Amino acid sequence: MMWYVIRRFALAIPTLIGVAIITFFLLRVLPGDIVEIKLRGDGGDVSEAALAAERARLGLDQPLLVQFADWMTGLATFDLGTSLWTGERVAHEIAIRLPLSLEVAILSTILAILIAFPLGTLAAVFRGTIIDYVVRIITIGGLAVPPFWLGMLMIVGLITWFDWLPALGFVPLFTDPVKNLSQLIWPALSVGYRYSSVVARMLRSTILEVLEEDYIRTARAKGVTERMVVAKHAMRNALLPAITVLGLEFAFLIGGLVVTEQVFSLNGIGLLFVESVLHNDFTMIQGLVMVVATGFVLINLMVDVLYALLDPRIRYE
Repeated sequence: MMWYVIRRFALAIPTLIGVAIITFFLLRVLPGDIVEIKLRGDGGDVSEAALAAERARLGLDQPLLVQFADWMTGLATFDLGTSLWTGERVAHEIAIRLPLSLEVAILSTILAILIAFPLGTLAAVFRGTIIDYVVRIITIGGLAVPPFWLGMLMIVGLITWFDWLPALGFVPLFTDPVKNLSQLIWPALSVGYRYSSVVARMLRSTILEVLEEDYIRTARAKGVTERMVVAKHAMRNALLPAITVLGLEFAFLIGGLVVTEQVFSLNGIGLLFVESVLHNDFTMIQGLVMVVATGFVLINLMVDVLYALLDPRIRYE
């Protein structure tokens, strides 16, 4: 197992290098000039000499390969560069927003697990009954309703019925846990509902498939109770595809909460992505893409390790 983890880490390096190369050159193909947006965005009359001087200050007058070499050199030392729009360090801008997006993603995952596992198991055990149909309606609703729209309904409901609105501005969890959770539980619920629907439907399908296996029939023939058959024999194998979905969805949520963060006025990674694209801030976009790509690689590695822990038959040799 240890050698497998080491090899996966080694393979992650060329993967991230490929992401860096593609991201860097694709962003340079897109139309738009951050210097013109920055200096002429409000209709100001700025001379070409001033634009050229600003490009030189930002290093945008250098040949493309030189810019790429400088950025890759910085990546080797974990330096993501400086934002072309704000002038702040990219790593600092990401670091002050990442905890918020990460906490929403973690809360959404916890809620998804708490909702999806009972619903998926009940739908599989009581297949074809009213319970199964109710669960399927609930999960279809979760897939059909966009999280940002559900979030807006939550805000309207809280204001209309309880005359209460979640606090604006992010309060760290360890500073004020009550205020933090009262603010982030609502976006986590709006995202976690869809998240749980995906996992519940996957879990229902895999449990039904596992229950048709020969060893399940053998366990039943030996007199094992149905509860033990599902909990001990079927659930462990049925968890593997569900864990894959959980891992991929969690990695997506780290940088994919764009609209949800805007609805709840959360200044997280998703909102930073949007602002960076609007301003053509290449350096910030590159840093954000590398952070999200690294998260995907690490989470996929964790999922593979969990596979081996849950199923002793899996061996990474």
